[in-house]
Amino acid sequence: MELTPVVVLLFWTCLALVAYAYVGYPLVVWSAARCFGRTRTAPNLPDAELPTVSLLLSAYNEEAVVEQWIRNALALDYPAAQLDIVVASDGSSDATPQIVRRYAGHGVRLLDYRQRRGKAAVLRAAFAEVRGDIVVLSDANTHIEPGAVRCLARWFRDPTVGVVCGRLVLTDPASGHNADGLYWKYETFLKKQEDRLGALLGANGAIYALRRELHEALAAEAVVDDFVIPLRARLLTGCRLVYDAAAVAQEETPPDLRAEFHRRARLGAGGFQSIALLWRLLHPRHGWIAFSFLSHKILRWLCPFFLLGLLASNLCLLDEPLYFWAQSVQLCFYGLAVLTPWLDWLQGGQHLLKPLRLPALFTSMNAALLVGFWRWLRGRQNGAWRRTTRPSEAQGVV
Repeated sequence: MELTPVVVLLFWTCLALVAYAYVGYPLVVWSAARCFGRTRTAPNLPDAELPTVSLLLSAYNEEAVVEQWIRNALALDYPAAQLDIVVASDGSSDATPQIVRRYAGHGVRLLDYRQRRGKAAVLRAAFAEVRGDIVVLSDANTHIEPGAVRCLARWFRDPTVGVVCGRLVLTDPASGHNADGLYWKYETFLKKQEDRLGALLGANGAIYALRRELHEALAAEAVVDDFVIPLRARLLTGCRLVYDAAAVAQEETPPDLRAEFHRRARLGAGGFQSIALLWRLLHPRHGWIAFSFLSHKILRWLCPFFLLGLLASNLCLLDEPLYFWAQSVQLCFYGLAVLTPWLDWLQGGQHLLKPLRLPALFTSMNAALLVGFWRWLRGRQNGAWRRTTRPSEAQGVV
């Protein structure tokens, strides 16, 4: 009986932290952006005033999609004389290097690193060999809209801008239509609010740009480079991070749920790793970015432990009607999360209504974070990524 007040405190603390991380923080950052934020615009520059750009792709065994990526890069609306297209092969064992070499006559350069070292290490090496003042990073399965690189590049007229993040639109591989889910819209909303406060956290790995001299901000051991690189640049140089919703890239949603879970677990491991690289950003002198880093990232990464604490403390309080019903709600929530894939299957692959799918999404995300934490703790997650199956491969198209 003496432990009851402690258990009650644990229950309500865990519940409050989960609620704040997912609901409270979006309300706070939206209110703060309305009160204290400002909208910035970049100048429209003529071709002669645009900076030189290197479009850099780090590729590992991307023979199924790399040619499509190159053709997309060659079709961009950017002066050809000022655009350097570079593919850095991270120890690819398939035909990726041979495919890239076919386009040497079109100005596409191959950096063929024979030993596989991981994306961050390859980017660090490639930065020493690119020619552009600005480096735009992309993924092999990304389709960049024609004007996106121009949109990113114009921001660098301002010498205080160090990193510019574009907008990633998720598409359905079957129909090609916009497939942005509720969670992705939610994250995009947070990016916009944080940008208005000057507190943007990281970038979209599919499309972002940074000054070449910021390569010193690259941490060779980083797992989530698109998160660590921009924030280390901010930490080391004080540069501004900007979000440009007009710089659009498209990427197909993963066809394999298991591969998507693995990707989220890898990102979770990278998130815990990044705390050691970026903890100084939590100092109050960094203002809104310290607040956002704690609220949006660190508390979110810790939510699996809050959820376990909530469940465990609730089990000790079942004698009280309030806590009995709270436990019933939790069990129903997790039960629906487990049943959702089966219910989808029974409907012949037709998905349930989005609100009914939220428990499965929420639970799988937090389960992946828990797996990611275990990988990070055991040192089993390094920078060499295991590529996700591309939709074209899943459909048997090469």
